[in-house]
Amino acid sequence: MATNNPCPDPPLHRVNCAVITVSDTRSFDNDKSGNFIKQSLSNAGHIISSYVIVKDEPEQIREYVQKLAADPELDAIILNGGTGIAPRDTTYDAIAALLEKTLPGFGEMFRYLSWQEVGSRAIASRAVAGIYQNKLVFSLPGSSNAVKLAIEQLIQPEIIHLVRQMQGLH
Repeated sequence: MATNNPCPDPPLHRVNCAVITVSDTRSFDNDKSGNFIKQSLSNAGHIISSYVIVKDEPEQIREYVQKLAADPELDAIILNGGTGIAPRDTTYDAIAALLEKTLPGFGEMFRYLSWQEVGSRAIASRAVAGIYQNKLVFSLPGSSNAVKLAIEQLIQPEIIHLVRQMQGLH
């Protein structure tokens, strides 16, 4: 992993985040991935202003993202679940249609790093990131290992920089 950071982020910059778990079966008690996202971001000093579990229904996913995007204090929305190709995996379809700008490098890097762990099965991931109504949006698989990889190797190292860039502060 490259450690060269040509544009260091200011210390103590906190990002206000919302976490959405998309699942027909998860509950607050057994949502390992959603809880990992919350804990990791909190440990890094970021704010978790919302955490919900939404059924894997495209309209419900879109409506909740739109509702969150209306909050002027929110910086980032991180979804997990529903990014595969099974019939009930509809998060990608719901989110991709909303994004005003995409960050293709996120999905590319996520699949590359996943390939190093799970081999060719990484091609089934439709992880995506982009901008919607001046909010940074990440959509991750629901697998705990995939979430850990995305949070630790991609999102946490870049979230401050991406939010500041999106806000015109870089």
